[in-house]
Amino acid sequence: MTQILLALVVVANLVVIFTKASASARRVNEIFDIKPSITDDLNSVVTPIQNSPAIVFDDVSFSYGSTGENALENLSVSIDKGETVGIIGGTGSGKTTLVNLIARFYDTTTGNVYINGVNVKNYPFSQLRCLIGVVPQSATLFSGTVRENLKWGNENANDAELDEAVSIAQASEFVSKLNGGYDYKIAQSGKNLSGGQRQRLTIARALVKNPEILILDDSASALDFATDAALRNAISKNTQAMTVIIVSQRATTIKNADKIIVLDEGGVAGIGTHDELFLSCEVYREICLSQQSVEEASR
Repeated sequence: MTQILLALVVVANLVVIFTKASASARRVNEIFDIKPSITDDLNSVVTPIQNSPAIVFDDVSFSYGSTGENALENLSVSIDKGETVGIIGGTGSGKTTLVNLIARFYDTTTGNVYINGVNVKNYPFSQLRCLIGVVPQSATLFSGTVRENLKWGNENANDAELDEAVSIAQASEFVSKLNGGYDYKIAQSGKNLSGGQRQRLTIARALVKNPEILILDDSASALDFATDAALRNAISKNTQAMTVIIVSQRATTIKNADKIIVLDEGGVAGIGTHDELFLSCEVYREICLSQQSVEEASR
């Protein structure tokens, strides 16, 4: 009787295991059956159009999925090569959505985005992503050495190029103090580094790639004001050939940009320099005055 009962317990356990396995298999197959909305079927290299702007948003609207509500609506902006452009706006105004359309993480619902005069939809991913360096809001590092993380976008980078990128990103001081320097082992997601250190390394990683377009998506939020100012100054001096797009919640971060784009509820509330927008754009003025005094903001 004991042997029979033990055998029945084993059979019961097998039934539970097979039931769980069947349910898990269905879930895994559902993932495999999903078809990506953006596919890369292009193999031919695109030739950029000479003397064209670096980026053009032509009457762009975008909505997530089938919500029907536009995160961006009828947006038209032109960004010239070598310009430093700041993007600012309230929470949910569409700042990150806007820059994600440049690298074609999403496709526009209506309108088109052009890079060097060519529609981003006509670029093969390999060519498009080589033109762009993105530093996302969430600073993500991978388990491995500092060197391996920095060379993620450019495997052939030498130590001199790493030194230059780390210096611009204001990371030289803390990297030199790490045990092993560039050979210091980073834990998964960079858990053995502070938030500011992770952000500076992700910025350095993008700079090592030496892209034509550098996108900093609120990537200095964990830095103190002094380090943030030093970072902006270094980027301005050393990336003159790059088109730099800085997304930020801080008015001081984008104050000295060649052009500032102010977003409000998915639309453009104003485009211009800091001085022009402070006088003419109510949304921008409110953001500045919420962070600084009138005297500081008007300087």
